[in-house]
Amino acid sequence: MLTRENIRDGLFRRMIIDANLPVPLLSEAEVEASRRTTLARADAGEDIWVFGYGSLMWNPAFHHVERRVGTVHGFHRQFCLWTHLGRGSPERPGLTLGLERGGSCHGIVLRIAAAAVEEETTILWGREMLSGAYIPSWVKVRSAAGDVRAIAFAINRAHPRYTGRISEDLIVETIALAAGPVGPCSDYLFNTVAHLEEVGVTDHRMRRLRDRVAERCREKNPQP
Repeated sequence: MLTRENIRDGLFRRMIIDANLPVPLLSEAEVEASRRTTLARADAGEDIWVFGYGSLMWNPAFHHVERRVGTVHGFHRQFCLWTHLGRGSPERPGLTLGLERGGSCHGIVLRIAAAAVEEETTILWGREMLSGAYIPSWVKVRSAAGDVRAIAFAINRAHPRYTGRISEDLIVETIALAAGPVGPCSDYLFNTVAHLEEVGVTDHRMRRLRDRVAERCREKNPQP
């Protein structure tokens, strides 16, 4: 499981390097440049909001002082990023979520206090941006407590780990069978659905995937 400690200490980066995966890894200077460029569009001295739609909802690793249920329009949640390490392997890659253009996405928006923005966004970039698979984007998040402007990590379609358009059958088979050092890929999907439902959000496509993956997992490991 990713923690702020192994991100801050560089363990996460070293794991990727040691795995010798055929995917790019941004330098520390490039990661920092991305962070600085994104924060340059924020209001100086203000709190920062971050939109989570996958594992950021339950394991953000950065400290935050508020969380709200929120909706982003113009993007939707999609399994569109191969993972060869966390919840997959070079032999059997898994899948993780990205934000694709179009539609809308319900998730959790997290507020970082202004005094902690430097430290906590450094953790955030160390978690999300080591390979450049995402494009940090400023989005409007609608919530019952009011709209906020937040950073969201949209998929980088030019990245070699981007899946392009793949069938739901392939998504189900991949998630049901893949596993890596962080655990089974299926747990990532199950956790996403569980945490959405915990805050009263029903994502019908994610629920359908959950049910199909759960059935495939039962077929793979039948009970005696």
